[in-house]
Amino acid sequence: MFVFRHAETFDNRRGIFSGWRDSELTSKGLAQAQKIAEQLKRYQIDYAFTSHLKRAQKTLEIVLEAHLPVPVYRDDRLIERCYGLLQGKSKRRIAHENPEWFAQIHRGYELPPPKGESLRMVEKRVLSFLEQLRDWLGQNPGNVAISCHNNSTRPIRRVFENLSIDQMLQLENPQDRAMIYDLRLRNLRSGQLGGGSNMQNWESVLVSRQVKLAADPLNPMKKYY
Repeated sequence: MFVFRHAETFDNRRGIFSGWRDSELTSKGLAQAQKIAEQLKRYQIDYAFTSHLKRAQKTLEIVLEAHLPVPVYRDDRLIERCYGLLQGKSKRRIAHENPEWFAQIHRGYELPPPKGESLRMVEKRVLSFLEQLRDWLGQNPGNVAISCHNNSTRPIRRVFENLSIDQMLQLENPQDRAMIYDLRLRNLRSGQLGGGSNMQNWESVLVSRQVKLAADPLNPMKKYY
């Protein structure tokens, strides 16, 4: 499984809360996506998943250029965290105006921004995706590329790298490199943290029955609100 965050966007460059805004890749972002493509070009990719946002789709498009046609499915369980009323606002300005509150909503786990999502809420939907992907790959074996976002990458790494919540919250995911996980051999192949780890959490992902899912009609794992 190849997991990567989208490359740099104009919102990233400007320090803007992006969330569900559709900010596009910068020239630097296009070059970062090419680095991911170079990293993964020697691997076979059989399936790909991404959110509907252009930055994730464009990063994936560049990564897949070196591969034979690969079925790509949109699944918004992978979408970035919704920042609600903060979307489009400057992180620096909000941090200056209310630093303690900013720290809680920017890197906290429980507190959602006004009309937005907490990281716990994001984790619920991402884990539901992983659980269904695990079952689906049992019937449809293959290598999977997942182009997602900073906050939707965090729960994936927590599962496969056996991280605590605090460790997950401190992650700042690279925009020019993929994490590579060998699902069959149950080990980690990534220089990201160094050393290997088992993947026993893949066998014990728990999903709330209350989680709401939304996906592309062509997605073989489709579920709807």
